[in-house]
Amino acid sequence: MLRFWFGTALWKRVLVAMVLGVAVGLFVGEGIVAIKWMGDLFIRAIKMLVVPLIFFSLVNGVVSIGDINKLGRVGGRAMTMFISTSIIAVTTGITLGLVFTPGLGLDFTMPAGTDVPAPPDQTLVEMMISMVPDNPIAAMAEGQILQLIIFALLFGIALLVSGEEGKPLVRGVEAGASVMLKLTMIVMELTPFGVFALMAWVAGTFGWEALLPLAKIVALNYAGCFVMILLVYPALVRFVAKLNIVDFYRGIFDAQAVAFSTASSNATIPVTLRCTQDNLGVSKSVSSFVVSLGATINMDGTAMYLGLVAIFGAQLFGIDLNFFSYLMIALTATLGSIGVAGVPGAGLVMLGLVLSSVGVPLETIAFVAGINHIMDMMRTATNVTGDSAITVTTAKLSNEIDIAEYESDIDV
Repeated sequence: MLRFWFGTALWKRVLVAMVLGVAVGLFVGEGIVAIKWMGDLFIRAIKMLVVPLIFFSLVNGVVSIGDINKLGRVGGRAMTMFISTSIIAVTTGITLGLVFTPGLGLDFTMPAGTDVPAPPDQTLVEMMISMVPDNPIAAMAEGQILQLIIFALLFGIALLVSGEEGKPLVRGVEAGASVMLKLTMIVMELTPFGVFALMAWVAGTFGWEALLPLAKIVALNYAGCFVMILLVYPALVRFVAKLNIVDFYRGIFDAQAVAFSTASSNATIPVTLRCTQDNLGVSKSVSSFVVSLGATINMDGTAMYLGLVAIFGAQLFGIDLNFFSYLMIALTATLGSIGVAGVPGAGLVMLGLVLSSVGVPLETIAFVAGINHIMDMMRTATNVTGDSAITVTTAKLSNEIDIAEYESDIDV
């Protein structure tokens, strides 16, 4: 039995767990919350990996690239695609909101038990300043991922220019990255159990009834995500990287499944790294660099959601928006998605920044708070798919991908 279990590809085990989880959750109902601890344990195990994995992977990725000029080219390509896809995503969200008007004709009664989170108490300038940690150790302890990334990038660049003097530390970083990847493979064996418990909890707790009053906004959220997943990213992989799309999606399914069930981009980093390196043939240097960076600053699903909900709130409360308002929504949603934490529910807090910028009442947040997790799951799967697509494309443009491994069949 154990031989059959471990001999079956992880993506198959995860897929079966997702289907069974939904079925069991819908059948049992709210009582299924009794097994949610299994999902919580899985998320904690993955979060345990995030800080050391990001630090070692990102520093190792920088020093493995081996040349400052090459690092600039890889980083420049990745950042260009990150920003471009974020702009496309928020434009998609705004367009869907304007065309399908989800906020018109909706009952103004506040959903029971919902609170209105306060908007971030930082301006965009203050948010940018806060990206640089005043204490990197505290940033690691508190899980401030964006600050950790800034420090890791600078630390890696310093090692890169240190030459021979930095070689002993470079070897230590390489060993740390290798050990963290091995630990990741061990934790990943918990994935089917965690996914089963989380999907059962979502299906049993929310059910179909919770979606009906706001079904339109949920459907548009998923539609916007599918536009990114089925149109934008395939175009990037096919026409920019000139790679097979089927091979790409087959290679990242594990990461998508974990992202969908955990609703956390940061928690999915270990799986995304494994998928891009082992399944898609991306070099460890490029994968470590781009995936770790993208998990924090590339939030296309969140950018699309922020634009969509801002339009929804304006329609709900009868706020007239002009062209400048749409530009402000696009700007704040793009920058807000970069600054948002890659953890469940973080987009809900950042929504206050976008709404405040165009005068839409913050009470809008209460209308989507109850169904936020349902939407967050799909947004996170979109974020992770975008990270993977940009990682593969950057690797192809930089000649840092094994095409034979990319095109080889995933273990079945």
